[in-house]
Amino acid sequence: MNPHFRFELIKKDSRTGARLGVYQTPHGDIPTPVYMPVGTAATVKAVSPRELHDISTSILLSNTYHLHLRPGEGLVKEAGGLHAFMGWDKPILTDSGGYQVFSLAGIRKITEEGVAFQSHIDGSRRFITPETSVRIQEDLGSDIAMALDVCSPYPCPEDKAREDMARTHRWAERCLVQHARADQALFGIVQGSVYPDLRVQSAQALAAMPFDGYGIGGLSVGEPKPVMYDMLNCLMPHMPEDRPRYLMGVGSADCLLEGVARGVDMFDCVLATRIARNGTLMTKTGRLIVKNAEYAWDFTPPEADCDCYTCRHFTRAYLRHLFKAREILGATLATIHNLRFLIRLMERIREAILNDSFTELKEAYLKQKLF
Repeated sequence: MNPHFRFELIKKDSRTGARLGVYQTPHGDIPTPVYMPVGTAATVKAVSPRELHDISTSILLSNTYHLHLRPGEGLVKEAGGLHAFMGWDKPILTDSGGYQVFSLAGIRKITEEGVAFQSHIDGSRRFITPETSVRIQEDLGSDIAMALDVCSPYPCPEDKAREDMARTHRWAERCLVQHARADQALFGIVQGSVYPDLRVQSAQALAAMPFDGYGIGGLSVGEPKPVMYDMLNCLMPHMPEDRPRYLMGVGSADCLLEGVARGVDMFDCVLATRIARNGTLMTKTGRLIVKNAEYAWDFTPPEADCDCYTCRHFTRAYLRHLFKAREILGATLATIHNLRFLIRLMERIREAILNDSFTELKEAYLKQKLF
């Protein structure tokens, strides 16, 4: 494992698999469990790095595929790396681009060597191998890089899921051989679709490789949530205790709570920022569509006990006005709230694990069943 990175497991919940920890990186410590806002193209849409600091963001996620296409990793490297380029001084995780390539089903071809695809920007033909993905992420200079994987679709026949999993393992070995940047951690990614035996096999195979942490991919791609939870139940006992576990692409409050209960340490998702730009706010009692007419004369804050800048200074009526007038500030204020809602939830989760009250917190949130 990389000596520049250290995962300290502080406490485990006595009734669930929930874990309290801290992941030490060259750009600062990451308290876990943690939610990571998504800054796909070196920016979290609608908010600035200063606003992300204000809501206690400890780590961001950016995307290798998108940054490779635009502006290019060479430019980012010359700018001093991703931290300097985007003005963010805390940790950054870069996705390998595997999921984005997976989503380009009609314009990509996967072979043993790598993935041939067409740029969604200009149609140019590109080819990414496991080695290429690692080199791009090294040039970007993220704190945590992800191994290139093959993300199986849902539904997926078992033989296809097994083939994708086996290729993911072979690519993982190639990524380990290629990776040389000392100040960057490298995570492998568990695959296996919705087949318990494959998930266990993948977890065991990846755990035997010297990765600094482990992503869990190929979930939250259309399968029912109970199926996702079943996959976590079967694979988690086979994941190393001394390294972070990252459930990729998951970011609703219920999934965060259920994931933490099963031992997940890290999460990311575009959900919070995407629905914010459409005028939807996350609250403890469910989603609040602030554009609705019922809020035109509502002079209460979006969420009464929220400590974010938006809730401390503005009303539902004002936010509704901004969205109806198509003012950019509406997206910014809604995004600040949604991200703070999830980051604050994770703060409460960490406190609850420390105080042996995680089960009560989880039940109190999920009882409403409005997420």
